Amino acid sequence: MVQKEPKRRGRPRAYDPDVALARAVESFWQAGYAATSLDDLSEATGMNRPSLYGAFGDKHDLYLSALAHYWEHSRAAMREALAYDRPLREALQRVYRLALSSYLSGRTGPRGCFAISTATTEAVRDAKIRTSLAQGLREIDEAFEARIRFAKDRRELRRGADPTTLAVVASAVLHTLALRARAGASRAALQVIADAAVDFICGASPPAA
Repeated sequence: MVQKEPKRRGRPRAYDPDVALARAVESFWQAGYAATSLDDLSEATGMNRPSLYGAFGDKHDLYLSALAHYWEHSRAAMREALAYDRPLREALQRVYRLALSSYLSGRTGPRGCFAISTATTEAVRDAKIRTSLAQGLREIDEAFEARIRFAKDRRELRRGADPTTLAVVASAVLHTLALRARAGASRAALQVIADAAVDFICGASPPAA
């Protein structure tokens, strides 16, 4: 058994964890959780099986780490796109533009969102994945809500606007863009949806002073 020869066969620290996780994300993103084998992950990360087990645990543990890695980078991208030094309309446009650039990329075609594409199927029967998915989606809602509430306080939105409801709408549009991108919708068609969402949230014209 390979476990009897850890010193000879493993490379416990000869890797960059962030690079390995990013490559694992790409591997899971390409084929989904169930269809991604340990051999696929080993090839993608450049780590042999003992090294993978030593660094991340089994395939399930590695997927959870990859999902957490994806959420971390998504939060950073959201913070940058939703920066408070620009109008809400511009911030939302930037969020959707960056999202589409990611969703429409991929080695073999549009890949959509990593979490939506891979975690939703596994969440039905896996409590840990379901918890990670729910938390990640909730954080997206909260980021949108905080930014929209700030815009309302600055009178960028109509008086009766509800930041909580509008945040859920903003998130829902993000998710449908991911699904439709993976289903083959064109960038132009997806941009129409994004633009309509921004108009709905911000109003087709600036609110009266």
